[in-house]
Amino acid sequence: MTVMGAIAAAMLLAAIAISVARALKSTSLADRAVALDLAVIIALNGLALRVATARDTGAVDLLLIFGLVGFITIVTVARFIERRGD
Repeated sequence: MTVMGAIAAAMLLAAIAISVARALKSTSLADRAVALDLAVIIALNGLALRVATARDTGAVDLLLIFGLVGFITIVTVARFIERRGD
């Protein structure tokens, strides 16, 4: 991993820590859903960073699958929150 890859990984780790802290600190379900969705997006960026730095094309399939599952999850949570009236 190059120096720039290590710096990007450190920044992603800091961002995911802040996102999880926000999810734990939040009181409303909508704020928690947004914070955890952000954590999933940051984790996907970390996986994309691995694909780019290690030139590991096998992880691209995981990246697409996790992205799709994350999208379906946040849409489901948003519909639940909308119907509940939170």
